[in-house]
Amino acid sequence: MLDTAKKEGYAYPAVNVTTIEVINGALRAFADAKSDGIIQVSLGGGKFASGTRVGSSAIGAIVLAEATHRLAKEYNVLVGLHTDHCQPEHVDTFLRPLIAESKRRVDAGEQPLFNSHMLDASTLPMAENLALSKELLKDCAAAGIILEIEIGVVGGEEDGVDNSGHHADKLYTSPEDMLQTYESLNGIGKFMLAATFGNVHGVYKPGAVKLEPKILRDGQKVVTDKYGADAAMLLVFHGGSGSDLCDIREAISYGVVKMNIDTDTQYAFSKPITLHVCKHIDGMLKVDGEVGDKKAYDPRTYLKLGEEGLAARLVEAAQDLLSEGKTLCGKI
Repeated sequence: MLDTAKKEGYAYPAVNVTTIEVINGALRAFADAKSDGIIQVSLGGGKFASGTRVGSSAIGAIVLAEATHRLAKEYNVLVGLHTDHCQPEHVDTFLRPLIAESKRRVDAGEQPLFNSHMLDASTLPMAENLALSKELLKDCAAAGIILEIEIGVVGGEEDGVDNSGHHADKLYTSPEDMLQTYESLNGIGKFMLAATFGNVHGVYKPGAVKLEPKILRDGQKVVTDKYGADAAMLLVFHGGSGSDLCDIREAISYGVVKMNIDTDTQYAFSKPITLHVCKHIDGMLKVDGEVGDKKAYDPRTYLKLGEEGLAARLVEAAQDLLSEGKTLCGKI
């Protein structure tokens, strides 16, 4: 999927999932758009999915991944499974157990549980970030898994991690750092790079976020000038929600093959549910001894609306990313 997107000049929408309804919405969107896509689980998403009593990011991630594997078989698209930002302090309790589970499955002749994982060691000094990346990339490669790493820092707040206080220069990756990353990881295993070009998690009013996609162009050029065109890296666009279409398309032209979209899809899921509650508030609540309206407060009624809302927004994302109509299902 990634190699084809890089060759043909498009990218995949990558959506964070927390529940079966969100998974179904994502799969419906990919099928409606005839686009392959990426479903991913964050630390917080996994913890939520495991239930408030268990609270295990790894267990919840496994549950969501297994559900996605089973449900995706009903759709004529390809779906990559990925885990989102994992900081160094969570590697031993999240990434390593998931990699080990995939290795167990591969050794038994099965597919890995996840196709790729993200290590976000961007807050470490560059040398420490790359050292940990190399170590985990070796483990991933042994299980047939891709590793995504980040250099530079994505601003804003997501999943309980607040990067809003970082200096502006951290939001823009240098060409030298991109070259160092390639030279450190090339040949160990397949990897994706989340290089930062002003990305910020969340959605902000126009003008509040200054994206500079040409940073990706400059970094790729330093690598390809030294090692040839085939050395161009697979790049990831974090904080894609609310981005201008011109920035999205420009980033794709420089090698972005995956764009994370979470905030927009959260809103697209929640908006129709909120409208339903407002419209049917008398039926949702048993006020003054009344019995309410079971059809209104049945979770299936409004969660279905959330699924449909999320699916519609993800179809738009596939169109923006030029992946619409390009599924590889049945072609490989």
